Amino acid sequence: MTANYLTTRFDFALALAKEAGALALGYFRNRDALTIKSKGLQDLVSEADLNTELLIRDRIETRFPDDAFLGEETGLSTFSAEQGIWVVDPIDGTQPFISGLSNWCVSIAFVKNGEVEFGVVFAPERDELFAGGRSFPATLNGKPMPHHPGQTVRDGITAIGYSHRLERKSFIDLLDRFLEAGGMFFRDGSGAMGLCYVAAGRLLGYLEPHINSWDCLAGIAIIRANGLKTSDFLENDGLTKGNYLIAANEAVYAELHALYFTAAA
Repeated sequence: MTANYLTTRFDFALALAKEAGALALGYFRNRDALTIKSKGLQDLVSEADLNTELLIRDRIETRFPDDAFLGEETGLSTFSAEQGIWVVDPIDGTQPFISGLSNWCVSIAFVKNGEVEFGVVFAPERDELFAGGRSFPATLNGKPMPHHPGQTVRDGITAIGYSHRLERKSFIDLLDRFLEAGGMFFRDGSGAMGLCYVAAGRLLGYLEPHINSWDCLAGIAIIRANGLKTSDFLENDGLTKGNYLIAANEAVYAELHALYFTAAA
């Protein structure tokens, strides 16, 4: 794998996120006409999600036909260990999207040989493009991002994710321990956006007992590119099964890690 192999794909992803974002934004501004279906409790989908993913998948298939694809709406293509794979959520934050809120985004990550090589997250309504990876600096609209100065959960706001896939009692126990430690939580319906806010120094950290790969891999790449730490999301087949996720600077990561595993014990 050469530097050009990744650079070509990274530059392509930047342009593709903007193109897909423009399509999704058109649906957002005409959302009263959307057909919305339920995939489960608090899990909605519309033709905006599907058509935006189809655009992304088709562009990737045309430009990089030897790459694999995993999307929230269309699933996993044929995939072998030696392939690079694109991991996509066309609209992360569908509930905010259909509710007329601005906290939704297009999330695109690229994984090769078990490593998250880069991620691109575009929030069209906010005109914010986050990007970064192992060979690419972390940026917001092309500019470097600061770090949050906090060193404990008391020093800022931590994004905490939850879904109904989780046992409610175990999550409440975790949240209780977090609050007892002096933390304050944030959740706005988009894991990818929450992670990017950690990368940008707006939030102190991120904690979620289970999240899917398309919701987080791009954000993980951007966080790591800005020198912060995350748990090893891809272990135990996190790509297809999802995993827990912790992200923060070293000090806050250690505190969140201890809180999570104490609650899980």
